[in-house]
Amino acid sequence: MPSRRARRVPYSRKGAFVLPIVIAPDPLLATVCEPCDLSDKSLKRLSKQMAHAMYKNYGCGIAAPQVGVTKRLVVIDVDWDGEKGEKNPIVLVNPEIVELAGEPEEGGEGCLSCPGVTVPVKRQPWARVQYYDLDGELWEIEGDGLLGRCLQHEIDHLNGKTLFESCDAVTRIEALRAYDEAKAAGARPGDTDIEVK
Repeated sequence: MPSRRARRVPYSRKGAFVLPIVIAPDPLLATVCEPCDLSDKSLKRLSKQMAHAMYKNYGCGIAAPQVGVTKRLVVIDVDWDGEKGEKNPIVLVNPEIVELAGEPEEGGEGCLSCPGVTVPVKRQPWARVQYYDLDGELWEIEGDGLLGRCLQHEIDHLNGKTLFESCDAVTRIEALRAYDEAKAAGARPGDTDIEVK
């Protein structure tokens, strides 16, 4: 089985419609997503729309339930810096974590569906994920750092978990309080101003 780091997908045209981001606590975000049919031609269009929404909101990853679709589909691009650089999204169809390694490390995570906050979440630093591309070919992707964290975060979304369910119970209380404050202040997807300690 080949291993790869990237899958290039054109993501938008100027003036293209941007899918709205589903915001917590919408119950749709608690839904365990159904596997994609690999012959479903609409996945290509959906993945382009997801990538467009991700870039427009300065994210590095997005899962289908975050745009209202309960399918196991993820788009990531951890190398894009939001200002310059080439967009090179990786589309993962039916991704599954096959291995995690290393002692759990705490790192601040933001989420397009939980705007306004950065929440400390402990995750193992290295992940290996098996997935299909849009042509139905089986691949693996592995990485640590932001890539390892992003893979785990987005697959959590496919399993009905937001970052609030991924942090410890004490942090969750503070994170939800900060999130309410951020929403009241008008936080939008891509905002991560309040850092939860």
